Amino acid sequence: MENRPLRLEIIVGSTRSGRIAPVVAHWFAEQARAHATFDVATLDLLDVELPVNLDETAVPAQFRERVAAADAFVVVTPEYNHGYPASLKTAFDSLKYEWRAKPIGFVSYGGVAGGLRATEQLRQVVAELHMVSVRQTVSFARVRKAFDAHGQTSDSVAQDSAPRLLAQLHWWASAVRGSEPYPG
Repeated sequence: MENRPLRLEIIVGSTRSGRIAPVVAHWFAEQARAHATFDVATLDLLDVELPVNLDETAVPAQFRERVAAADAFVVVTPEYNHGYPASLKTAFDSLKYEWRAKPIGFVSYGGVAGGLRATEQLRQVVAELHMVSVRQTVSFARVRKAFDAHGQTSDSVAQDSAPRLLAQLHWWASAVRGSEPYPG
């Protein structure tokens, strides 16, 4: 077994102006660092200009290397019109084998539904990429009211769900680390 910590990439899915995604992602990254089982990094899709026509350029090549080096992922996603943002679909479609056999969790946010419809749609996408979607999620209903001016939340359900999500990710990432993904 490798001695290096498991690499967790937190992918920020929203690229809209005025987004609250960085606040949610920062809060979750703090939870992940406190969990102390991962080397945590944040990959903001606003900073990764993937071509929507999926052409191979230097940007997807760098993205490919970063995704390939990760052991697990958490996607922080809003819900837009009962779905997930196009930036996430482009990110998933830009690669294929680098996602395979890696665990992924979801932190969603939105209005009353807390982004859960986006999460359920993303589960279908990641299944096609042969990723393992963990059961536990974190979601924030009425997200703009869920965080204070310091980026903290008093949402007890989210505070309880985050370590459970991280424990499930850790289990899966540990179980598959170092093994070749099955053919297919």
